[in-house]
Amino acid sequence: MTFGSQVIDFHRQLRPNWKIPKGIEILYPFSDQEAVRVFELFFHRFFSDENPRTFLFGINPGRFGAGITGIPFTDPKILNEIIGIKSSFKPRNELSSIFIYEMIDALGGPEEFYRSYYITSVCPLGFVKDGKNINYYDDKELQTAVEPIIIQNIKAQLEFGAQTNIVFSVGRGKNFNYLKKLNDEQKFFERIVALPHPRWVMQYRLKTKRQYIDEYAEQLSVSLTQ
Repeated sequence: MTFGSQVIDFHRQLRPNWKIPKGIEILYPFSDQEAVRVFELFFHRFFSDENPRTFLFGINPGRFGAGITGIPFTDPKILNEIIGIKSSFKPRNELSSIFIYEMIDALGGPEEFYRSYYITSVCPLGFVKDGKNINYYDDKELQTAVEPIIIQNIKAQLEFGAQTNIVFSVGRGKNFNYLKKLNDEQKFFERIVALPHPRWVMQYRLKTKRQYIDEYAEQLSVSLTQ
């Protein structure tokens, strides 16, 4: 099976029936046939081979990006205008998606980038509380509830074809700390490198955004030579 077919099959079997704390809802884009359609088009287009890839682990899908399209850090507007996959989704941007695709452009564009890298999430589905995004680590009860799912999620995705010598955490704070703790226990990867989270850059460091894009490009490029 190709890398992309494995990604698709894995996400097809995800179900939003997790036992999580009351008041928190699971973001499950795959109940929408339009999300299933664009998700499969995307992964067949960019991952139709058996080549191993270097992984980047985000936190969990957000409600304006992967929570709609199913595709990590790929909002409906970018899906249409940059990837060229038309959809019926409202054409809106997510800040993190904007940064990620500027970074991808700096590394040669989607075709070139996805040939070597795979972006995913520590937790495969996202969460909403009181109408706003909530991360798996923002609520200790939630984190405890989903930890077995997270471990299974990482193990399953390694089987797609992972370069295990290095992995990148998209986020230097709690996401990195949690991924490092799991990796110390499970020995998924030899080394974890933390990168600044795109939303943090876009919200608080917008004027110096280019230096963070350059940081991503440098770190990711070095990973291919190791």
